[in-house]
Amino acid sequence: MKDILNQLFEHQSLDHQQAKKVLTEIGNGQYNSSQITAFLTAFQMRNITVDELKGFRDALQELCLPVDLSDYDPIDLCGTGGDRKNTFNISTLASFVTAGAGIPVAKHGNYGVSSGSGSSNVMEYLGYKFTNDVDKLRKQIEHSGICFLHAPLFHPAMKHVAPIRKELGIKTFFNMLGPMVNPAKPKKQIVGVFSLEIARIYNYLYQKSDVDYYIIHALDGYDEISLTGDFKLISSKKDEVLNPKHLGLPQLNANEIEGGSSVEEASKIFVNVLKNEATLAQKQVVAANAAIAIKCAMPVLSFEESVSVAIESIDSGKALKSFTKLLEV
Repeated sequence: MKDILNQLFEHQSLDHQQAKKVLTEIGNGQYNSSQITAFLTAFQMRNITVDELKGFRDALQELCLPVDLSDYDPIDLCGTGGDRKNTFNISTLASFVTAGAGIPVAKHGNYGVSSGSGSSNVMEYLGYKFTNDVDKLRKQIEHSGICFLHAPLFHPAMKHVAPIRKELGIKTFFNMLGPMVNPAKPKKQIVGVFSLEIARIYNYLYQKSDVDYYIIHALDGYDEISLTGDFKLISSKKDEVLNPKHLGLPQLNANEIEGGSSVEEASKIFVNVLKNEATLAQKQVVAANAAIAIKCAMPVLSFEESVSVAIESIDSGKALKSFTKLLEV
């Protein structure tokens, strides 16, 4: 680690193999917390490179406990987090809306690091029991259309990093890795990112994969479609800037999609959206993000048609049914 740190402090980047090796060694518990903290801090001082992120991703994928859900061809909706916008759990809600629309979902999630209400915080608060039992996960997706993959259960090597991330309380490059290391390795992914630079790197890496994907970045800084202004939408076919009108939806104010200051408040919004008792703005922003997943799974639909399918999933109670069935299973 000493040589790696010196290399980073001299403003040199790591190649793919170096990045993969050092993260594998971190995962295997070969370094102490001070060394890991210094390593994380070095990457706070500059942008990560494509080779570094690819190496980190490959290390985590090799270290994880895999889950074969290929029979269901699921999609994942996952954001990097770290945008410091304090929204409610939009991508997790959009996952249930997508499942309610009949599209299988393997949602990868974790506890919040730079916020207190990550997807795992809310799911746990609402009574979901985390599991890495493949049979249980297959039963969940079979009966409810969705399963939830709590990252720490599938990435045990990261137990050496999790306490440090929590103590730091800021986004690190692990935020960037989350969407790319779903243990089910879904062939369809919707990824929200907190910066255009990360969007560019993600696009480069996903172009070299067999994944159908959309990468989302709101130009005012959100790692999701916030409906507060223009947003970037990148796929293997297009790189375009859209606005809420392209989805047939109105522009919102930032305060309309805030998530509160606690897990309890975030969970209340979560349940209200599923019960179709939320504000119109909350419902619309969830539908907007679910629509991108629906469009990815059913490319013949237009964006506006995909939004209509998402809204119907909420209005009909199918999204709520997906959630309640998941808890029952």
